[in-house]
Amino acid sequence: MPEKAVERTSIREYVRDVLGLLGEDVAREGLQGTPERVEKALRYMTRGYLQDPEQVLNGAVFDSDYDEMVIVKDIDFFSLCEHHLLPFFGKCHVAYLPEKKIVGLSKIPRLVDVYARRLQVQERLTTQIARAIQQKVRPKGVGVVMEAFHLCVMMRGVEKQNAHMVTSSMVGRFRSDPKTRKEFLDLIRRPKPV
Repeated sequence: MPEKAVERTSIREYVRDVLGLLGEDVAREGLQGTPERVEKALRYMTRGYLQDPEQVLNGAVFDSDYDEMVIVKDIDFFSLCEHHLLPFFGKCHVAYLPEKKIVGLSKIPRLVDVYARRLQVQERLTTQIARAIQQKVRPKGVGVVMEAFHLCVMMRGVEKQNAHMVTSSMVGRFRSDPKTRKEFLDLIRRPKPV
């Protein structure tokens, strides 16, 4: 018969147990505030669960006759790998082809953060961003490319510090039209303006 789980009121209590199981003295000076700091950090790094992607884009979709590609590139993001709870981080590039609607510039990086600030795998993160834009803005197409370094690969396992992962999600014209996809990929490779 399995042991009944001990009721806990906070993450910090579990962190104290984990530190003890690692052989640490949780009462020593350097660790005295660690359980509280870890709880605060975990809540901050997973705040995306408390945010609604719909709300982020709500009120920021505007009528427009602009019909050329819109790209927001080099969006910094940080996330936690759901397999090891270790960070992965990098750049996200988002493009869409408007269909009578455009979205406020700051909303795309905010949307990236909503999904990145959850326990994630990069593949799902990439797709979630593309789907959210497609559903809310209804463009002719959406393209998302994410490039990231994963500490679970760099610090443990294979320990390859220069290996990074690139994922993409192409929807609509970005999937069906090779020229549109190529234009997007070419534009995100260009150097930043000085």
